[in-house]
Amino acid sequence: MTAVGPGDVAGRPVYVTEAIAARAVAVSVPAGRDADDAVTGLYATHYRSLVRLAVQLVGDVGTAEEVVQDSFVAMHGSWRRLKDTDKALAYLRRCVVNRSRSVLRHRVVVDRNAPRPAADMPSAEQSALALLECSVVAAALRTLSPRQREALVLRYYADLSEAQIAAMMGISKGAVKSHTSRAMSALRSVLESSLESEA
Repeated sequence: MTAVGPGDVAGRPVYVTEAIAARAVAVSVPAGRDADDAVTGLYATHYRSLVRLAVQLVGDVGTAEEVVQDSFVAMHGSWRRLKDTDKALAYLRRCVVNRSRSVLRHRVVVDRNAPRPAADMPSAEQSALALLECSVVAAALRTLSPRQREALVLRYYADLSEAQIAAMMGISKGAVKSHTSRAMSALRSVLESSLESEA
């Protein structure tokens, strides 16, 4: 596993499904279109940005792509139940955040129940995680609570408003402000101590 930045997904090769979806010419989704056309248009327009959002939450491109694909499948299946198809992108973002949470919860359970390697032999997972530790900011983000990390990523990476974040996370705007403020303070403290230890 390697550290992934926002620009890494954009540089990846375009796969067949993306090439097909890219032919659709839809930036917004009119209410009268059927689910296939609507989802294809959304996929062509927003797939990469949603993957970049998921990468910031789950930490790797492969899992992020699965999360986004599952979110598109879920939206396609529930297209007729969407009351306001103009809010399809907001629905997708919420799906991505919720599915990312599920992935993180699953990882905690798996890690808790994983067999411990012999003391003198690091596991493959430990070696892969050691590579991720190279990024000071990524390491600092991992020290935050899941809610603080979500609030920070949605605010400063996805550039969403406090109201949008509150709706997506299912909390009040005041709680968003609180999570964001505490996360910034904790992040600043971790980064400052990292810089001091390197000096």
